[in-house]
Amino acid sequence: MTGENLSTRDKKHLWHPLTQHKLGKPQLPIVKAKGTLLFDEEGKEYIDAIASWYTVMYGHANEQIVAAITKQMQTLDFVMFSGLTHEPAIELSEKLMEILPDNQAKIFFNDNGSTAVEAAIKMALQFFHNKGEKRDTLIAFEDGFHGDTFGAMSASGLSSYNGPFEDFLLNVERIPVPTDDNLSEVTDKLSQTLHKNKCAAFVFEPLVQGAAGMKFHSAKGLDTLIELCREHEVLCIADEIMTGFGKTGKNFASENIANAPDIICLSKALTAGMFPLSITSCSQEVYNGFLSDDVHKGFFHAHTFSAHPLGCAAALAGIKLLNSPQILERREAINLAHNQFLSQIKSHNKVKDVRVMGVILAIDLDIKTERYGNLRDELYNFFLERGVLLRPLGNTVYVLPPFVITKEELQKVYKAIIEALNTF
Repeated sequence: MTGENLSTRDKKHLWHPLTQHKLGKPQLPIVKAKGTLLFDEEGKEYIDAIASWYTVMYGHANEQIVAAITKQMQTLDFVMFSGLTHEPAIELSEKLMEILPDNQAKIFFNDNGSTAVEAAIKMALQFFHNKGEKRDTLIAFEDGFHGDTFGAMSASGLSSYNGPFEDFLLNVERIPVPTDDNLSEVTDKLSQTLHKNKCAAFVFEPLVQGAAGMKFHSAKGLDTLIELCREHEVLCIADEIMTGFGKTGKNFASENIANAPDIICLSKALTAGMFPLSITSCSQEVYNGFLSDDVHKGFFHAHTFSAHPLGCAAALAGIKLLNSPQILERREAINLAHNQFLSQIKSHNKVKDVRVMGVILAIDLDIKTERYGNLRDELYNFFLERGVLLRPLGNTVYVLPPFVITKEELQKVYKAIIEALNTF
C-alpha cells in the first residue's frame, strides 16, 4: 500500500461511468457504509438520500441480508444455471410469484438492469420470429431510459446517453407519456404507429420515468395504451428496475394498472444493492412461444452469473423485509414527510414543480442547467458539503432514500434542499 490517498490512487487506472475525466473533480472515496450513512476516508458522513441509485432500500450493510448471504456462501457459493438448478433460485421464483402481478408465470435470470431489458426485448422479437412473423419495431416513450446495452439503449430516448450510437440502434417509434391532458393525442399517435409498423413490443417505465427526472405519468393513460397494444398483439414490457419493490407505494408500479404487462424487468432493489442480479419475468403465453420440437426455438441467451445463489439469498431476505411491519411503517412515514415538505416549498420562487409518489420526491428547479452542466455539478457539491448525497438530474433534484432513513436524517436532507433553493 502507498501513502497516497484514495482519490490520487483512483486517478491512475480507473475510468468512472458518466464522467468526463478531463473536466471532472476527483471522485469522493467512500470507505464504509452503514444504514443510511456513507463515510469518507476522513471520517465525514453523508446521508445516502438516493439509496445509491435506488438499490439499498433496506440500508447499507443490513444485518439480515448480510446474514443470508453469509449463510448461503458456506453451503453453495456458485454454480452455473444451465443444466443445473438450486434451492435459492427455486425459492426466489416462488416468493416472487406471490407478489408479482397474477399473470406472471416464469422467471429468467440475468445479472443487471440493462441485461434484464435486453433479455425482454430479445424475448419479444424471438416470440414473433418463432411464429414466423417478422416484427422489427419497438414502441417506447420519449425521454425513457432502460439501460446502456444496445437493445436497452435503443428503447431509451435520452440523447445524452445515446448520441454517438444513434445509427446503430434497433428501430424504435416513440410516443409521449400519457397525462390527463394529452391522452387522446397520445392514443392517436400510438394507433398510427401500430398501423404503420410491424411492432413487437411496447417498452415502458410504469408511472415514473426515473432518469428523465422522476417524471410521473397517468396510470389510466398507461392502461389505455397497453389495452391498445393488446388489440394488436404487441407484447408489453414493464421496466420496473427503478420502480420495483415498494418505491411507488405498492410493491410494483404495475399494480396501479388493470392491464398487467406481459414481461417485467427487475433489478436494483431486488437484492438491496448487495449483489448484481436481475430478473426478466413473463406470462405463460410468452414462455409457451418458445416451446417447440425445434431446439433452435428455445431462448438461447445466457449470463455466466445467472441465478447466482448469493444474489438469490440476498433477494429472498429483501422480499422478507419488504412488507415487514417495520418497513411498511417507514415507507408510510417517508411518504407523509415528503408531502409535508412539498407543502412547505411548493410556493418557493425557485420551485417550478414538485411531486411525490411513494418514497419518491422530485423538485424541478426554476433554473436553466444542462443535464451534466456546471450548475448541476455545483448543486451536487453543495449537497455533499452539507453531508447529503443527492444527484440532480439537470434541474431536477430528487430524494429517494432507503426505507430505513430516520425522521432526523430526512429533515437534514430537506434543510439542505431549502438552503440550495435560497442560494442558487
